[in-house]
Amino acid sequence: MTPQQRARPAGAPGDRLGRLLNLVPYLLARPGIEVAEAAADFHISEKQLREDLELLWVCGLPGYGPGDLIDMALDGDRVTITYDAGIDRPLRLNPDEALALVVALRMLAETPGIGSRDAIERALAKIENATGDVGDAPVAVRLPAGTERLDMIRGIVERRHAMRITYYTAARDETTERVVDPMRVLMVGNRGYLEAWCRRAEATRLFRVDRIDAYTELDEPAAPPARAVPHDLSDGIFQPSQDLPLVTVRLGRGSRWITEYYPCEEVRRDGNEWLVTMRVTDLGWAQRLLLGLGSDVTVLAPAALVDQIRDQAVAALDQYSTP
Repeated sequence: MTPQQRARPAGAPGDRLGRLLNLVPYLLARPGIEVAEAAADFHISEKQLREDLELLWVCGLPGYGPGDLIDMALDGDRVTITYDAGIDRPLRLNPDEALALVVALRMLAETPGIGSRDAIERALAKIENATGDVGDAPVAVRLPAGTERLDMIRGIVERRHAMRITYYTAARDETTERVVDPMRVLMVGNRGYLEAWCRRAEATRLFRVDRIDAYTELDEPAAPPARAVPHDLSDGIFQPSQDLPLVTVRLGRGSRWITEYYPCEEVRRDGNEWLVTMRVTDLGWAQRLLLGLGSDVTVLAPAALVDQIRDQAVAALDQYSTP
């Protein structure tokens, strides 16, 4: 591969949509490329690239049946695009489609924490110029709630000041006060996060902005130590590791949704039920989640979690027997 071919594709870091749009023409130009090589060119993990390929498999033209979706051959560690669903053809938009795209880009350009803002504004300018009166149509756009707080916190980050925050930790169902040294504000999915050095934990932490109950900008400068390394979020916010507790449960039909909502290490069918194993950051959080599923779930491991849930269930039943 030439140095030009190995150049970093546009939109690769932290922008899955941009990466997916670049991925199809990239693979079309390199049939049979190794997954590891493609992942390295896009500066992502092989796991993330395979997840992108799985998503491309269900993308395509309206109708979404055989012959409409992007297709590829994944032979071991090599991948080849066999049908691109017309993604290599010039884009043609009708007035409604153009207006929808203009509105979406305007909202994206105003979204706090969004990356590549210059590229978004350049694309918006080109589309508005091509669409003429359609692009100038008056449209009211309302951003999600909480953007004002996100902007305020971003201002503190830009001023490089420390913060005192009151934060709700859902995993432990507790609210704590701590002083942090802000590092950056970022958007993951549709949620805003403050990444900062937490003096209480003496580690880099991600704080969901909607769970910051109160905050105060301090006069002292933010001073994260040299060991305050930003998180690698290429594989998402939650990254299970072997040192986290492993929970095994048996799920009925009504509770299978958790396998789509939370990362699982293994899911296998056992008759009409599913056996699921998943890593969790805190057994207290797992206890609250699984108790909420009621009789549709049976906890098999670890023993400590089985005991906690049994004790809480017994205590709840005792409340009903008390006059």
